[in-house]
Amino acid sequence: MSRQEEFVLRTVEDREVRFIRLWFTDVLGQLKSVAIVPAELEGAFSEGIGFDGSAVEGLSRVFEADMVLKPDPSTFSLLPWRGEIEPTGRMFCDVHVPGGEPAPADPRNVLKRTLAKAAERGFTFYVHPEIEFYLFKTDNLDPVSGISDGTAPKPVDTAGYFDHVNGGTANDFRREAVTMLEAMGLSVEFSHHEAGPGQNEIDLRYADALTMADNVMTFRSVIKEVAISQGVYASFMPKPMAEHPGNGMHTHVSLFEGENNAFFEPGAEYQLSKTGRQFIAGLLTHAAEISAVTNQHVNSYKRLWTGHEAPSYISWGHRNRSALVRVPQYNSGKSSSARVEYRALDSSANPYLSYALMLAAGLKGIEEGYELPDEAEDNVWLLSSTERRAMGIEALPRSLSHALELMEGSDLVAETLGEEVFDFFLRNKRQEWTDYRAQVTPYEIAKHFTSM
Repeated sequence: MSRQEEFVLRTVEDREVRFIRLWFTDVLGQLKSVAIVPAELEGAFSEGIGFDGSAVEGLSRVFEADMVLKPDPSTFSLLPWRGEIEPTGRMFCDVHVPGGEPAPADPRNVLKRTLAKAAERGFTFYVHPEIEFYLFKTDNLDPVSGISDGTAPKPVDTAGYFDHVNGGTANDFRREAVTMLEAMGLSVEFSHHEAGPGQNEIDLRYADALTMADNVMTFRSVIKEVAISQGVYASFMPKPMAEHPGNGMHTHVSLFEGENNAFFEPGAEYQLSKTGRQFIAGLLTHAAEISAVTNQHVNSYKRLWTGHEAPSYISWGHRNRSALVRVPQYNSGKSSSARVEYRALDSSANPYLSYALMLAAGLKGIEEGYELPDEAEDNVWLLSSTERRAMGIEALPRSLSHALELMEGSDLVAETLGEEVFDFFLRNKRQEWTDYRAQVTPYEIAKHFTSM
């Protein structure tokens, strides 16, 4: 038994923990959970906990349903919202097949495989997300399911970017959420009101990509729990209101070689190394084909194509917030701060699959020596299509359907996700597009019912 496993067993005993929740994620990024009692914990570490994988989205086919959860003891934490009356812990799990091998369709395994390829080249991948979400009143919503009575969602306030609202719901919410996140070991860098009414952002301090993917899943759960406790509803939907900004998850990334930031080169333009430039080139080259994963819902493309600083075109820049990839300003004397910001992700993306594809795209740029195109210095949204074409600036997919077409033809996405995840994801998202396309919307009724 490892020291980490012994630590978990000792903590469970010392804190009189009553239940341990085993968390894992399906292919679409939904959190799954099963609870065990302390008496089963040692067996879970040594043998795992069996379950029916065919009942979980994309995890296995019916004829190979038996799967095993193996808890990762390094992820153990107590759930602060359960309190001290019935202390409850949680651990993330890796999913295995009965023979002991990692399950090919486990999103955590997909990311681990890609991180292993980076490690073979001497790289560690670090990630720092800025996670946006909306808070809504619940007088027309079910506070748990979020199902509306048919009327538009009502934000909890009318504040805007960085606004301070004395005694406001958002202030109290962020304070409690940050306290709870830090109690679970998640380091928070910033929290503030975002541009939309009722919209908030909390930025997690950087960590390696696997830890951060686990942290994003924990973050969503914490935000939902705090919302329920405060009588509001939290939504990570990419574009919940047509007239206001969507929920992005701008993500800062960097590669390290040991203690050295591989993106940093003193004296270079923006102090960005050749490795950093090639990584950006990889992100730009493959951005369109990974969009079906980084922006996986029909609603995601309403965020990307309605302004409000969401990227619509494949370009990069330094201080240009219309660009897909940005090289942020940072302390010139601090090499560890060198990074690039990928602005396409929305807050509902599966972090395991998204980080895996972003890393794979960047590594491809490094391996193949991609050339970084010229920087976009102008507001890309305000350029004409002729100007963008002359500058070689292509568009991101305009719909989920378009994104799926590009994904289907991508060797990079197929290789990174693996056959099972790749095939399931395409099938599931094609069905989402088919269901969406079959709707008759209120807009169509209002526009055409009486005119035809």
